[in-house]
Amino acid sequence: MNDEQSFIGFIETLGSDFASERVSEKTTPSSPYEPGVSGWENDSIDTFLDAAAAWATASTRSFPPSAPVSNVWQRCASILLAGKFYE
Repeated sequence: MNDEQSFIGFIETLGSDFASERVSEKTTPSSPYEPGVSGWENDSIDTFLDAAAAWATASTRSFPPSAPVSNVWQRCASILLAGKFYE
């Protein structure tokens, strides 16, 4: 991922993945103590965004504050993806 268009495609794919899991969960619910069939831990926009922000904060601690992000589109995608699984 290296440009806005590929980032938009990633967002669309992530949204489709979430929608697919919601359909699967209606027909065959997962245990409430485990992620859904597609690996989603966070099933609402608020928990998704909270998890993404928490992961972004935690992951920046492993890099020096002055370290530049080499690919901002990849970093944004990684933050959003973390909202899927980070608790």
